Amino acid sequence: MKTLRLESGVLVALLFLGACGGTPSVSPEAREAAQAHVARGKALFEEKCRTVAGEKIYRKLENIEGIVLLKVRPERGDRELADRMWPGAAFARESTGDWYITSFLGYEHSSSQKGEPVTAHRRGYITSEYRPDNPSNLLGYRYVDVIDEKDGKRYRITGSFKEVTRVLSKRIGEDPKPTKIVDYVLDKIPTPDPSPHYGVTFEDHVIPEERMLGLASSTVKVLDLQTGEVLGEMTRYAWSPSGPSRSNPVPWLTAYRCPDHAVGTGEASRKFVDQILIPAKEK
Repeated sequence: MKTLRLESGVLVALLFLGACGGTPSVSPEAREAAQAHVARGKALFEEKCRTVAGEKIYRKLENIEGIVLLKVRPERGDRELADRMWPGAAFARESTGDWYITSFLGYEHSSSQKGEPVTAHRRGYITSEYRPDNPSNLLGYRYVDVIDEKDGKRYRITGSFKEVTRVLSKRIGEDPKPTKIVDYVLDKIPTPDPSPHYGVTFEDHVIPEERMLGLASSTVKVLDLQTGEVLGEMTRYAWSPSGPSRSNPVPWLTAYRCPDHAVGTGEASRKFVDQILIPAKEK
């Protein structure tokens, strides 16, 4: 196999050859060029983390019952997680679909040991249930409104535990049977007026020059929907030094990120938004 030209993929070619089970047949010059390519990506990532990435809060509001999610993180699979140009790469570990919606409705439970300070980096994990044994139990929103991409209409979504019938997985050879269980269910109804005053959206950035160096970025914005005011924004950068390989077929999942969370990475957007639109105290 021929080594590709550096500017568009020498690094990817070297890693691909190595992943195929042998020592890449490349010259020392090409290997040095690939290493320089990685170094440029790392340097740019570190610069972006210093100068661009981070959370900016311009105004806070309390006692917010519900918000509008102007976008919902779409489902993704291995194909997207391996695609250098995938728009959502910076938030590759964010919850998607219904789980993204649930993250704004659920309770946050502290992961800190007793006496440890709760920092932005070490905020808790989010579940759909209230846990009396965990004194934090930070509330989510009572409801979220979502714009349905199919009909363009706005729907109100709430969540609760209900008895439902599910087909649970069985042992090999056994016929799956419907079983009644108690599960957390999202309820969706046409949205009553008035619309919530505040909303959340995100803008994924696909900048070819940065993507070829393994960088992805995205910005989450909190908006006053009546005035257009931006109440806060969080810009995240992710850097993956390599393309997909046999040992790491989905590199965006293992990318370096800034800012990041040590716990609850999948709920990063919720844990930024609720610092600005502080949920009402009781559900």
